[in-house]
Amino acid sequence: MADETSWEESYPVAYFQSEVAGLKPTSEDSDDQDEDALISLDAVLPDDLLEKVLSFLPIASIVRASSVCRRWYEAVHSGRCSWTKMSPQKPWYFMFTCSDDAVAGYAYDPSLRKWYGFDFPCIERSNWSTSSSCGLVCLMDGENRSRVFVCNPITRDWKRLHDAPGGKAPDYSALAMSVDRRTHGYTVAVAKCKQVPQDYYQWEFSIHVYESKTRAWLTPFAEVLVGWRGGDECVICNGVLYYLIYSTGVLRNVEPRHCLVMYDLSARPARTSLMRTAIPVPCSLTCGRLMNLRDRLIMVGGIGKPDRPGIIKGIGIWELHRRREWREVARMPHKFFQGFGEFDDVFASSGADDLIYIQSFGSPALLTFDATQKLWRWSTKSPVTKRFPLQLFTGFSFEPRLEVAS
Repeated sequence: MADETSWEESYPVAYFQSEVAGLKPTSEDSDDQDEDALISLDAVLPDDLLEKVLSFLPIASIVRASSVCRRWYEAVHSGRCSWTKMSPQKPWYFMFTCSDDAVAGYAYDPSLRKWYGFDFPCIERSNWSTSSSCGLVCLMDGENRSRVFVCNPITRDWKRLHDAPGGKAPDYSALAMSVDRRTHGYTVAVAKCKQVPQDYYQWEFSIHVYESKTRAWLTPFAEVLVGWRGGDECVICNGVLYYLIYSTGVLRNVEPRHCLVMYDLSARPARTSLMRTAIPVPCSLTCGRLMNLRDRLIMVGGIGKPDRPGIIKGIGIWELHRRREWREVARMPHKFFQGFGEFDDVFASSGADDLIYIQSFGSPALLTFDATQKLWRWSTKSPVTKRFPLQLFTGFSFEPRLEVAS
């Protein structure tokens, strides 16, 4: 397929291994070189200028350039701070099928509009939760919600965090991550919710926070929700954890079916009620997906039919303004909504910077929305193929970066 490229074939194999010694780049000091050969401009460029030149390339091209010679390889893999000033990179999207098999999929680069065969580190099953920020991806085991990993999918650097508190098997759990772009320190938040035994009215809810600086978990907040339960959607934006909760319907609080609550991770108040911070969603939603776009809280939601709120009729995008009200950013044009074929009431959506990805669980089609230009656009055709009618697909976005480590 024209737009599919094997990541392993395009780039040095050793780049994707924990030991980089396997790569044997071209030597700069070959005895066969002609003494009268012209000196290349590269030979007289200082390291910082060479890295500066390379930093203007798309990250896929930077990685590929590392196979040119030893000096370029060392420049790319130096880990020096010069990569923090590299040209802004659009977020990639990793797509894979939902199955019990080991996860293998394809990564989409919107800058070059190409797909790459991609072996994602750490993730073992398609039911794992993910969250990404500034080049790092956090992953949580779908069977054991205490197992949490952090990785850089480009450099394949990864680590397992200490087990998260709150139990291995809550009824609902959500994962969020935030990386400080200046220090590269990161915060991981895990929200867990479990039904009180024999009581459908009440749900035990807790927030657990990990700081890379202290390498430890804390549980700054716990509360019993009445008439509402937790879910699987949360995000950190400007130091605040935003979390979607769902009506159980037992207190006749059917509308709205969703509410957004927030918790200040900086202040970390222990005695507060999440329901005091509750903000109703802008309309009846079949599902909602939260994301941080340049420190703006964005929600992509499936719009339910007025008479049948559980049936999707379209997709909208909203921004939370001043933590109080939703402002509509865009609605998916009907031609794109139809382009997915049969669209599920729930779907995958994530993004970063100014780019949002939307994918139906029932189709490998991928749609992008540029929030700055207000532009909808299909990706090039995905190499992921549908092999049987009930096959499901999913994915998530991440920022490709070289300088951030787990």
